[in-house]
Amino acid sequence: QVQLVESGGGLVQPGGSLRLSCVASGTIFSIRAMGWYRQAPGKQRELVAAISNGGTTNYADSVKGRFTISRDNAKNMVYLQMNSLKPEDTAVYYCKADGIVTRWGGPRSDAWGQGTQVTVSS
Repeated sequence: QVQLVESGGGLVQPGGSLRLSCVASGTIFSIRAMGWYRQAPGKQRELVAAISNGGTTNYADSVKGRFTISRDNAKNMVYLQMNSLKPEDTAVYYCKADGIVTRWGGPRSDAWGQGTQVTVSS
């Protein structure tokens, strides 16, 4: 079973930066895409950024130009560099892996991390 573990969340002042990391562990042959989602209190979970195994990226309009997603396929890790943080970025950030294959020709599955809190406040 593949598990995702996030790290790097915390409290930061408006205008500050944080870098989130997520590692996928277990028996992994390939992962099609990895991404970051967030959920603020009282709101639905939303996509923040995603990256394919080929490096194609996708960002929510609200974070374009401020956040950068990157990936290390060899280490099964994904990162989210967050700059110019705003109070409205406050949320629990979740890592997701799509299209996990544990053996050649095997079925695909998805997995979520447990989430890491990001709080932007003065």
